[in-house]
Amino acid sequence: MTPRNAPALPPRAVPHHWFQILLALADRSRHGLGILEEVSRQTEGDAQVWPGMLYVALKKMSDEGLIFEAEPPATFSAGGGRPRFYRITALGRQLCATEAERLARLVDAARAKRVLKEPA
Repeated sequence: MTPRNAPALPPRAVPHHWFQILLALADRSRHGLGILEEVSRQTEGDAQVWPGMLYVALKKMSDEGLIFEAEPPATFSAGGGRPRFYRITALGRQLCATEAERLARLVDAARAKRVLKEPA
């Protein structure tokens, strides 16, 4: 269930792996393995989120109202067990967007200092 009275977002940098997890959940619900695979895909293998790290983060992020446990998609067929699916909340989406904007400002600063080339 989505929290109804989510607290206001505190201004803070987000742990890198939290940002990657939120970004992985930004377009659809995913289970743990799906999150790990999406993080690997979206970072081209540069970022690693290990299972132990993932499940600790999911618990803390859930406690903070950034994500919640969701029902599996109707088309999902489990090969065994019952994987838990997670979905981003409005607060989680806001935090993800804030962090993405912070990172974009850093990229803009790197381009202004000619550390990075302008995109072609």
